[in-house]
Amino acid sequence: MTRGAPRGAAGDTAEGPAGDIAAEWAGRAAVRPVVLVEGPSDVAAVGALAAARGRDLEGEGVCVLAMGGAMSIARFAQLLGPPGLDLRLTGLCDEAERGFYERGFARAGAARQRFFVCAADLEDELIRALGVPRVTELVCAEGDLRALRTFLQQPAQRDRPAPQQLRRFIGTKKGRKIRYGHVLVEALPPDLVPPPLDDLLNSL
Repeated sequence: MTRGAPRGAAGDTAEGPAGDIAAEWAGRAAVRPVVLVEGPSDVAAVGALAAARGRDLEGEGVCVLAMGGAMSIARFAQLLGPPGLDLRLTGLCDEAERGFYERGFARAGAARQRFFVCAADLEDELIRALGVPRVTELVCAEGDLRALRTFLQQPAQRDRPAPQQLRRFIGTKKGRKIRYGHVLVEALPPDLVPPPLDDLLNSL
């Protein structure tokens, strides 16, 4: 039996009440997909792009769910897919996580349901789309220029290409990835949205 989406569950993690929220909302809303992502920075990016396009995913009954790591995909696919609530699954993952998603979806009987893959990770996609000068401008506007300069003085960073330096910088401090998930997506011109993120939103 197909049941309604766990609307309002955006941002819950594997350690949080994801299953309880899913069960609470099952049968209440029209059937919508559940977007399975690794962490809250991905939730932030998907939400920012939806807002930029005038969409309210929660209002549409769409759940964007942070699992707390790609290795949790099998458990969430079992809970929310055909063996459990029988919701349509989709997701966004890094290239290194593709195998986890493929196996998790297959074991849940959802192998034909699509998910979308970033070349390295979502931050890499966004930095390449915007370019290093624009991302640096945004870092400055966010008040993080001094922190970036200090970070770039570390010996391990000196020989890395600039896009990798920025990507690493964004991921070094708790909460920074979430904040820049919003900031970078909000700065994207409509024609520069990375294909995995664009295709995901268009599929919902």
